[in-house]
Amino acid sequence: MDRKFAILGDIHSNLDALNVVLDDCRAQGVTDFLCTGDVVGYNACPAECLKIVRELGCPVVMGNHDHYVSSSQNLGDFNPVAAEVIRWTRGKLSQEELDYLSGLPFVVTSMGITLVHATMDCPEAFGYVFDHLQAEANFIHQVTPLCFHGHTHCPMIYEKQVSAVYRIDAQDFKLPIGRKYFINVGSVGQPRDGDPRAAYAVWDPKTRQVSFRRLEYDVAAAQARIRAAGLPERLAERLAIGR
Repeated sequence: MDRKFAILGDIHSNLDALNVVLDDCRAQGVTDFLCTGDVVGYNACPAECLKIVRELGCPVVMGNHDHYVSSSQNLGDFNPVAAEVIRWTRGKLSQEELDYLSGLPFVVTSMGITLVHATMDCPEAFGYVFDHLQAEANFIHQVTPLCFHGHTHCPMIYEKQVSAVYRIDAQDFKLPIGRKYFINVGSVGQPRDGDPRAAYAVWDPKTRQVSFRRLEYDVAAAQARIRAAGLPERLAERLAIGR
């Protein structure tokens, strides 16, 4: 049977978005799942989303929010909104769930594909990649032709040719043989590219096609969950604008 991969990232406890994405995965004929991390954080359904991801039985890498929630890291220097959600999320997960998150690897290589939340050069530092210059350091450490990542919540393709690295806007793209690609799959649960629709990517090894999927979901329902949980209003507001 031909395989088709769905790459999900930055779910961030958004159950409404995750359910719509998984329905679309089934419609797209997805056979395998990969997760670039940050299953939890920001939204109101961390346990529910974590349960779904674990039931997929797929490779998952450590995101920064997965790390912060499952560690005893002091949050004194954090953005107050982020710190509040991290503390709240810690209280919503069992010790077994926290242990699962704390045991996630920073990098996974599976079936010729690499997964990392942020960058390959220093994955535990959770650095951001917003341009081709920042992506260049990643390619020095990327041994597979294809690496999927997240963290910025903005879908993007970075292509390594012999002499340079190029940034390509997210679009359905057939990957030529002989080049390396560092691909940001966007965010299921909190997009930040000005498009509030849930984002994920599909990789078809047979056709060498990467497809970026954007899906409407019930933003109002996700916002209502945030407000009912008593989380900061800013988190509800940003879902409607994708920022």
